[in-house]
Amino acid sequence: MFRNPEIALDEMPDTDDVQWQELDPAYKRLRRLQNSIGILAVAAPIATVTALANFPLLTAAMLWAGWLVFAAFLLVWPGISLPKRGFVLRDKDILFRKGVVWRSITAIPFNRIQHVETSSTPFDRKFDLATLKLFTAGGSSGDLKIDGLNAATAEQLRIFILEKAGASIENA
Repeated sequence: MFRNPEIALDEMPDTDDVQWQELDPAYKRLRRLQNSIGILAVAAPIATVTALANFPLLTAAMLWAGWLVFAAFLLVWPGISLPKRGFVLRDKDILFRKGVVWRSITAIPFNRIQHVETSSTPFDRKFDLATLKLFTAGGSSGDLKIDGLNAATAEQLRIFILEKAGASIENA
């Protein structure tokens, strides 16, 4: 007979008590490199427009000042946002947290995972990084994506999660 007993709120596990694993430090360098490329991509049209349009000096200065604020934000942001990301492997699930302003914690039970894959872009490979994607039933895209993992760690996690998911299916 199926039973679903009630659990008291004070008996629920607390996500603050877990040991969050941080992303690889190289991921911060990669994000800053990618943001620097974006900054330069925005600077080129600004330089072209200000040179060809013959803007008044004040207008051109304001345009470049806006660009500097944008550039500073993009260079500082990885140092603010990436420490807020992390994951935890528990006995029956994996937790992933992210967000500075809008924070979220995602829990994926191992018995719901159907597929796990790792992927990496050319930039990721240059920094020895990979992305771990977890797929559950009913989804067409990854239900959980963890960027910024060391490539070896991502592969170890993939194998571990597949083993846990297979064990939970066999024990169901």
